[in-house]
Amino acid sequence: MNHLGQPIGDPVPAWTPPPRPARDAMSGAYCRLEPLDAARHAADLFEANRRDADGRMWTYLAYGPFDALDVYRSWVERMAASDDPLFFAVVDTASGRAAGVASYLRIDPPNGAIEVGHIAYSPALQRTRASTEAMYLMMRRAFTLGYRRYEWKCDALNASSRAAAERLGFSFEGIFRQATVYKGRNRDTAWYAAIDRDWPRLERVFTRWLEPENFDDDGRQRARLEDLRAEALG
Repeated sequence: MNHLGQPIGDPVPAWTPPPRPARDAMSGAYCRLEPLDAARHAADLFEANRRDADGRMWTYLAYGPFDALDVYRSWVERMAASDDPLFFAVVDTASGRAAGVASYLRIDPPNGAIEVGHIAYSPALQRTRASTEAMYLMMRRAFTLGYRRYEWKCDALNASSRAAAERLGFSFEGIFRQATVYKGRNRDTAWYAAIDRDWPRLERVFTRWLEPENFDDDGRQRARLEDLRAEALG
């Protein structure tokens, strides 16, 4: 309560805005996130994306699919030059090839908020340990830097993205109706977020899920991420 008897938010003592995330690589056991670079990544990404023959991975993105390498390379060059969104290529450790992209965006140091988005995973990356580890590495960097809020937003009709957000430990916060127009159609936007007090538990869950012992000889998970998170909640 303030001196007028009005309810107000909790104090945030000695708040210092975090730095903007650097254009530095992030390494894990199964993938490496490298700052997006057209010369280094465009050809591999284009080839990996071609395995998505029906263009399903582009339905809920504001761009794509890309039918020619030179067109895709031009897009990568533009995105690689941007500071917000700040793009990374997800390079599979086993193959050494880029198989997807993701970015930080709407980077807001004064309020300690940052979003992950522009996630375009080729079929080679989808449903792999590397795909989950990439999201873990990006979340870890954001909270380690001192961000208070880590957001995920998607088309409310994108069931796969919404399921991914919930699997990764984001909490649903609501739907912004008629939030944007893209590809000539309406988008209601579903909002999800994790906050700094969620992070210690989420980090333990990610670390347990990514342990080699959690996978059998064929690479199948023994314990699901969702189950480990429910266990951690007690």
